[in-house]
Amino acid sequence: MGSEPSRRRWGHTEATRLLCAGAHLDAGFRRRVIDELVGHAERPVAPPFGADVLPVLAHALSARREEVRTALLLLAVWAGFLVSDVVMIRDTVEDRAGGDTGLSFLDYVRYVFDSDAGDESGAPGLLDGVVPGTWTTSYALVVLLLWFARVLSGRGTDTAVVQRLKLPPALAWVQRRLGWLVTMSAWLICLGYWVRAWEGIEDNWYPVIFPLLLGLVVWRHQWLRKQTLRMALARQTFAETPDPGLPGRYEALAERIRREQDASLTLYDVNRPFVGAGVTRKPWSVVLELRRREVRESGNGVPAPRSDAAQLTAREIIDMITPRLRALKTSAGDGSRDRLRELEIEEFVYLPSGVGRDEPLVIGPDDTRTASVYESAQVNRHLAESVGEGGEARRHFLRIRVGAWNEQVVVSMLVRVHTQGGMLVLEVVPHVLGPIVPEFRQIDAIVGRPPEGPLRDAVRALIDAPSVGLATGIAALRTLSSALRQSSARPEQAAPDAPLVSLRELACTDELSLFQEMDVARYIRTLQDRIGEGVRDALQAHGYRTDRLEQNITNIHNSGLYINEMSGGALATGSHGQATHTERSTV
Repeated sequence: MGSEPSRRRWGHTEATRLLCAGAHLDAGFRRRVIDELVGHAERPVAPPFGADVLPVLAHALSARREEVRTALLLLAVWAGFLVSDVVMIRDTVEDRAGGDTGLSFLDYVRYVFDSDAGDESGAPGLLDGVVPGTWTTSYALVVLLLWFARVLSGRGTDTAVVQRLKLPPALAWVQRRLGWLVTMSAWLICLGYWVRAWEGIEDNWYPVIFPLLLGLVVWRHQWLRKQTLRMALARQTFAETPDPGLPGRYEALAERIRREQDASLTLYDVNRPFVGAGVTRKPWSVVLELRRREVRESGNGVPAPRSDAAQLTAREIIDMITPRLRALKTSAGDGSRDRLRELEIEEFVYLPSGVGRDEPLVIGPDDTRTASVYESAQVNRHLAESVGEGGEARRHFLRIRVGAWNEQVVVSMLVRVHTQGGMLVLEVVPHVLGPIVPEFRQIDAIVGRPPEGPLRDAVRALIDAPSVGLATGIAALRTLSSALRQSSARPEQAAPDAPLVSLRELACTDELSLFQEMDVARYIRTLQDRIGEGVRDALQAHGYRTDRLEQNITNIHNSGLYINEMSGGALATGSHGQATHTERSTV
């Protein structure tokens, strides 16, 4: 039904690669990927528009597994740190008491965090003068301050994105100064900790060893992630490597997502119909009465209508538009690098939500077989029946897509045509999907940077250990919360839904450069011109007048207004035009 196989190559596009990198670099985006694709079995995925979500999900699950492992290792180190502090306090108290104190292990743990706990321990006076939890709580304070300073300053690490605080421009200067002040204060406290720990290393070695172990865990985490980014997500490697598969328990989910992304059909919610397409540009429509072309005149000079022309249908108009677009694609590919050479053209159907993504439906009145809404038999039936239907619910479009700037800027046009009641209705809705957010493009800096020496790598890991360790722990807790929520929920029992968000759209920005804006305008104008020519050819071939269509298209291109007749009043053109009409008395 007019679809092209070239649209099925989105698994290795630049947009897909950057989304996979975002699954490693941004914990919030990673959780959103898993929540949307795994946690909502009732919700089909949005049309891909140049990005395949299956590799993104595979990388998100892999990054989550490594995040959980790192969090468990950090937890083990912190537990050892705490136990060492408790043992130090116990040894000090037992030396003072000259033997068994009668205090339980829990009493010592409580005293690490509360100096008043000794009053309830049953052995008053034994803990007097002992500093509670000096090293554990001190280094925990260092970790908290360094993490807060990094978040406040909006600085990330090589493999962790920290979103900047969204402050008004007037407060940007205050944010920078405050971030600098908190950072300097945190590092001064950190320096004080290390000076004290190094001075007492002969008596207590663990205040130095455990922070170094935390740095070792963070170094392992960063090294593994950098290796993944360099080996799997380098541009050339990603383009040549097969898509990573999902774990076995996700095979059914992968098959559903693959079927929904490949189908020329999607479900939609009336309040969010074009999920994934991006920002709507100025839509336009043409509504014309179909008038026969005058081919001869009767003897009294009255034009006689043409009577031998066939009735015009929406299918015939679409079949006239498509060759024009294919010719544009061919001409752009002859000795040119224009992105129009990769123009994608397909017929697409939007169905109102209400049916489940796997709910079986009867294929036809004479066929007792059933298939889900995304099966090829159902898709072909909807494509055939919805052309020119003109209904409010099921809507048939000719979808035209240009993936520019390595799929960073996606221009798509949805064209709907129907001819009913002697009228021609042509609706064109352009959309623009912006580039991936700059934070995800940090992958190229990580991949392109030569590997650091082991000494520099270790020093960097030690510096990053406090903030990265805490950030990893927080992310792991959120992951645990999300996993518990998914396990307690029953998405398969939820009411059927339409796509809510598109991961490609979720990770994009609406800010385009001047060159990108120029290209978007050129693509839209060029496609509009070919669409108008195709409709005009269809009208001419079936003996209908084209003058009003040409006038409408010309004025739409010029952002003007076509008025067939006007009596009285005033007319102004231009974005700042003004017009005033004053009636004059005839008395």
